[in-house]
This record gives sequence, structure tokens and C-alpha cells, in this order.
Amino acid sequence: MLKSCQLLLVSIFFFFVTFVPALNAASLDYSPLNPDNSDLSPKISSPEQYLGYPLGQWHLRHDQINGYMQLVASQSPKIIIEDTGKSHQARRQLTAVISSTKNLSDIDKILNERAKVKQQKQQSGPLIIWLAYSIHGDEASGSHAALALIHYLTASDDLWVRKLLDETVVLVTPSQNPDGMDRFATWVNDNHSVTKVLDPQTREHHQNWPKGRGNHYMADLNRDWLFLRHKASQGRVALFHKWQPHYVGDFHEMGSNASYFFQPGVRSRTNPLTPDKNIALTEKLASFHQEALDRQGQTYFSGQVFDDFFYGKGSTYPDINGAIGILFEQASARGQFVATDNGELSLSTAIKNQFATSISSLKGSLALKPELMDYQQGFFNQKHKKSNKKRHSGYLVQSAFDTSRIDELANLLDQHKIQSYYLKQPVEKERVFHPATSLFIPLDQAQHSLILALFDDRKEFEDNTFYDISSWDLSSAFNLQIARKIKLKQSLLTLNRPNFKAGKIDSASQTILVDWRQDTATPMLQKLLEAGIRVKYALKPFTIKSQGIAQSWPAGTLQVPLLNQSLPQAELLSKVSALSQQFSVNISGIQTSNSIEGSDLGSFDFQLIKPVRPLLIAGRGTNASEVGEIKYYIDTRLGMPLSLVEGDKLADIDLSRYSHILFAGGNYHHFDEVIARKLGQFVTKGGIIIAQKGSLSWLSKRHILRSDIKQQRYFKQLFNGQNLSYDQQDKFNARQQIGGAIVKLRLDLSHPLNLGITNPNFAIMKDKALSIAHIGEAFLTAAKYDNDVLKSGYLASEYQREFPQSPAIILEQKGKGAVIGFADNLLFRSFWLGGEKLYANALFFGQQ
Repeated sequence: MLKSCQLLLVSIFFFFVTFVPALNAASLDYSPLNPDNSDLSPKISSPEQYLGYPLGQWHLRHDQINGYMQLVASQSPKIIIEDTGKSHQARRQLTAVISSTKNLSDIDKILNERAKVKQQKQQSGPLIIWLAYSIHGDEASGSHAALALIHYLTASDDLWVRKLLDETVVLVTPSQNPDGMDRFATWVNDNHSVTKVLDPQTREHHQNWPKGRGNHYMADLNRDWLFLRHKASQGRVALFHKWQPHYVGDFHEMGSNASYFFQPGVRSRTNPLTPDKNIALTEKLASFHQEALDRQGQTYFSGQVFDDFFYGKGSTYPDINGAIGILFEQASARGQFVATDNGELSLSTAIKNQFATSISSLKGSLALKPELMDYQQGFFNQKHKKSNKKRHSGYLVQSAFDTSRIDELANLLDQHKIQSYYLKQPVEKERVFHPATSLFIPLDQAQHSLILALFDDRKEFEDNTFYDISSWDLSSAFNLQIARKIKLKQSLLTLNRPNFKAGKIDSASQTILVDWRQDTATPMLQKLLEAGIRVKYALKPFTIKSQGIAQSWPAGTLQVPLLNQSLPQAELLSKVSALSQQFSVNISGIQTSNSIEGSDLGSFDFQLIKPVRPLLIAGRGTNASEVGEIKYYIDTRLGMPLSLVEGDKLADIDLSRYSHILFAGGNYHHFDEVIARKLGQFVTKGGIIIAQKGSLSWLSKRHILRSDIKQQRYFKQLFNGQNLSYDQQDKFNARQQIGGAIVKLRLDLSHPLNLGITNPNFAIMKDKALSIAHIGEAFLTAAKYDNDVLKSGYLASEYQREFPQSPAIILEQKGKGAVIGFADNLLFRSFWLGGEKLYANALFFGQQ
């Protein structure tokens, strides 16, 4: 009897394992995607054959995508694989290059022709089409559709496909964010049920922090096309310029209750640097997408919501580089199925829509091939301005005492195929001295439009509504001085970076001084502290002799005494000298403690720097992007160990292990009194809290921060919409948004948080209606918003009247410790290099 029951249970188990999934799978249309119902070659494995289940039944991992692409490449002569490097988590980024066997055999010749595009030479060869998917890791339908497309193009022998592959090269990048995609796929698959669940509240549709949208550092890679702070972005832009595509399809997902979007976007919000012909071609291509979706009975919209202003996205970067970029947005199932306002939505349906517009992209580009090629040719030809080759007009940028940000800019421009030059010798232009480390960017080159975009500082706009930031001027972001419309002779310019000359130190030195004005002095300091070397910093400027020559040193200068250190003097001298060379930091050996002016080296005006042991709060309530930016800075720029701790665990851990607790922006109102009391005690005992944006509100309400915080509720009362009509409410609401504008601060250069910065005029990105209330206490404010607050971008006049003279950066002493508050994000998207020095000062000099 017992054996019979066991057999019955085993039978029931096998029934549910074998048949129930099949019954549920059969309820969906998982038929292979084949728009013309053509015969597909059995020699080419389908995604279903490779996976062992229908495409879309489970969410794909990145390794499955790469595995399928490599399998098809081994089976078909129509495809080769392009490797554009690895993600932060070492996942390979692969792109399928699909064309006729003849084209692929002539691939070097084709690439040589593509290299002529920016050289005013006549184009020849095939049209280049690039279809790129899922740059946001949790927008997965595009990656699935890409596999179906690779199969179809390599397995089909239809007449139109043969013509397509004869006349074009099709690049297919299924996954542009492998780290985020795998995070998302694991979450969804772990929470997926065999039985269909449509409830939008089910766990499958609500990812755990930090979600799969961002990469390893939680960065939005679709905002990194201009700034290239991440490996995946660098490889992607290198691929773009290698192939110089004529058409780029950028496939995304949006909210579940939407339908389907394709460009054109809102006409009045297109960047004025985008040519009218680009918009006309976009509208022509739209008719192909309309037809494809109408055939499927899929509703859609165009000309609304999305815009083409910020050039740092996958659909807009092509527009400023001679191609036509098209954004596609599919309503997202965020899992397998979900109930929406438009009925049931499945991943399978989303895949079919993305596949349909992939095909329409190919058919439209093929039909418009002559126009696309002529457009690209004309785009670059007109950018070459007539000029005397012996004399150039352009931008001249400099950083007074720090060459590292100039070098970073030169490297960034090079990746965008923008030519720049260093000066062979100092020059004076318009009564301004420009050192030999300055960088000159001539405007008479193919990338003329991109240069204008990168340094655009406009304040006036046809439409004040922005889907993303309204300004991204690199001279502000890198804290560089820029002179526009400068003319220089070619003889003054060189491609060679000025050689770094190390300072002199010898065995007679008693102390080594390190120039803190250089950004690379920060990771150098971290290396010194890691080695147990005692380092101090100067609170005030001073002048001292070195080898008989008087040298003036600013506040912030680092002092490394050679006596009583953990290393023998000879070894210490060698280590400091090696670090100086590694980071190109100016140092000087000093034989005396006696200063000619200012404090002597043994004075209390030289403060000991303690090692930094930071804890960064992560998890629920925190802004994942900002957490990632702080992590990116401390991890990759400083090389400092960083503990990432879930905020909900603060009540249970020993905070005495840490010197600093770091808050990104976010909503911390779920933190209870126990956590508040513990953080208050942490500061009173000598700890440092560094907090930004929304976190300041919680710290203020819990009396850890004494200052009051003004937020959106306060600023909303400044706007009066009483006499507006109903159809004006969208623009009224848009005026209240701060999507991203560059604003000016006025720094107190004597404050420890501003040491190493030489100009009190400072720019920061503001993307939130928040400020710190005026403080009654003296000496707390390190920076205020300038009277003429707006530097570039859009900021409503109400904000422009309200922000000036409000504190933007404060340091409040509390017991033995301090709370440092930033009203804005100093490390915005990891490209705001100018803010890094302020954040470093908060880490190293906040412990007074």
C-alpha cells in the first residue's frame, strides 16, 4: 500500500513538471518570428533550438545571448562577431555584423571607406545600419527580439533579405548593459510562476534595490554616450566611430500602461544643432514603423513625451554625429505577464513589437539608402569650415594649476574623434595668460557640431520642457576656464602632452610638500595613508625656501614630515617620489620648518589627516544612481576601500569601525528613532556624516543637522498658476521642474571644504528643487548660490530669484564630529570632475 502511494505521488509530480508548464506555455503565441512566412534554413539554429524552450518563456541571461550569437556565427557565412570589450563585471560585449558573404570578405575595404566619412571624401560601399537593444538592463524585450532578428537575417533567403545584405551591413547589439540585464533576469526568473500571474503587485514586477536598469555602478548607460565614464560606453562609442552608421535604432521599454512609441519626438524640443533634414528623414522612416505596427494591430504614438535635446543618449548621439537616431519605446511587461490599462501584456507581445520595428527599420533604411548616404556626406562636408590652415579658430581651455582634468578632456575628445592640441608655449589672449598645459580645440573640423554641443552654454530655449538635462557644458563640469573664438597659429600647436617634471627632493630634506591643487594628489594621499605615513594639511597659505628659492604654497598643501614615520627615511623618500611620478603630482623637498611668510611647518595650522574608513548607505530609499556615483568615485578614482551597507541594518552594526557615513540623495523617512539616535551619537563621538540632497531633510527633522531644508513643497508656493487655462498646465508644471541646469556657486576659499580650489566662482549641476535655509550661526557656510545664479540651461525665474545667497554647502560641528551638507550632487553622473575636489576635502579635511 505504501509503495502504491509513493508511485502515485511520483506520477502526480511528473505530470505537473512535464505537462502543466507545457499547457501554460501553449496559451501564449511563441511561434518563431518570421515576417514573410518564408522558409528558414534548417542549417541555422533558432533561438528556441539553442535555448531548449520558446524564446520569451524565460528571461535571457547575457551569456545565453553571447552563446547564441557565437553558435550562429559558426553556422552561417553571413555573420561575424565584433567584440567591443568587457563590462565592469567582465562580461563580453558582442555585436553581430551581418551582411552578404561578399561584403564580409571585403570587410577591411568597407571599414577603410567608412574612415573617409569625416574627411570630406565621397562615400562608397554599403549602407551601415546599427540596431542596439536593452541599454537599460530591465528593458528586456529588445534583447529577445535581437536574437530572433539575427536568426531571421542569417536563415532567410527571401529576395528582400538578399537585397538588404547585398547593399547594407547590419550591426546588431542585443545587450548593451550585460551587468544590469543579468541582475534583472535573475530577479524575474527567481520570482516567476509557471501559472500565469497578471497581478502588477506581484514580486516579479518589483525588483529589489538597485534594480536592473543601471550597470555595476548603478549608472544609467543611456546617459553616458557623451561622458564615457564606463567601460561599456567607451566600447560602444568606439564601435560607432569605427563603422560610422547611417541609421541607429535604439530600443527601449516604458511604463506598462503605455502602448508603443517611435520617433519623431516633440518637434519644439529638438536640439537646434540637429539639422532639419535629419528631422525630415526621421518622419519618412516613421511611415515604415506605422505600417509594421498597424499590420500587427498594435496601437502606438509619436511626436509626444520624448524629445531629442540631450545628445548623451543612444537615439540622439547619432544625430550630432551624422547619422539618423531613432528611439523606440515598448510598454514593459517587466516580467512575463501583467494586467494593464490596455489589457493583458506579455513579454511575448513586446518581443513581437520590437521585432516588427526592427524589420521596419531595415526596410525603411534600405528604401531610403540614397537619401541617408547623401545626408551623412553633406553633414560632414558642411562642418569643414574654410580656414587658413596656418591659423585656426576655436576654444582654448585651461586649468590654472591642475593638468589632470585637461588630460581627461583630451582623452574624452579623442574618443569622440575630435582633434585637440596642446600649446607648445604659453600664450596671452585677450589679456588672459594661458599656460602650455592649455588645450586648443579648433572648430574647423568634421566634428564641429559635436564640439558646439559639448560646450553649449545657452540659456534661452524655444520650449522649456526637457526629458533630461538642459545643459552639460564640459568646461563647467571639468571646472576649466574657457576662451571662445580664439585664433591661434598652427605653429603654436602640438599633439604631444607636456612632459611632467617632478619636484626635487633629496636626503637633506626634512619635509616633503605636495601640491593639493592637483586632482591626482587625492589618490596619492590615499596611498600615503594606506602605507601608514603621517600626512598633514595646511589651513593657511605660506611661503618657504627650498634649495635657496622662495616658494609660495596655498592652503591645502600637504606636508609629509620625514622624521618619526613608519618607514625608514630613504624608503619613504623613494615611495613619495614614485607616487609623485605615478600621479604626476608636484612635490618639493624642504630643508627647514621656518617659513618666510605665514605659519612655520610645525605650527598648529598644519592639521593631521586621519585615515578615512567610509560607510556608504545603500538599499531601500536611497537614490541608486547617486549611491553608484559615490561608489564609483571612491572606488575607481580614489582607490579607497568602501563599505556598502543596507540602511536598514544601521541599527544592528558597530559604527565605531567607520570614520565617515555617507548619504546619497533619497528618501530616508523610514529610518526610525533608533537609527537617528545612533547616528547622532556617532557624530558626537567624532564621526563625520557627509550628506546630499534629499537626505538632508531627514537629518534636519531628526535634529542631527541643525539647519532647515527647503524642498519642493516650499518652492511650489512661488509659482502662481491661478490665471492659466487648463491646456497650459503641462507647461506650468514643466517650469517647476529642475531637470538639470548648471548653476553658479560662490566659494569661501578659506574654508577647509574648498582647499585646493583657486577660483571662488564654481559651477555645479542642479537637478532638484532643494536648498539650505539661511543659517543664524556664523562660519558654517562653505558655499552660497551666486547672485547671478544661472550659468547655462533652463531654470525658472522663480528659482533664479530664490536661490541666490542661500547656502549650498555647509559644515556643522557637532560634539567631536561634524555633519557636512551638499544641497546638490557634486559627482553628477560621474562626469562632474570639478566637484570631486570638494568631495575629497569633505573626506580628508572634515575631521577637524
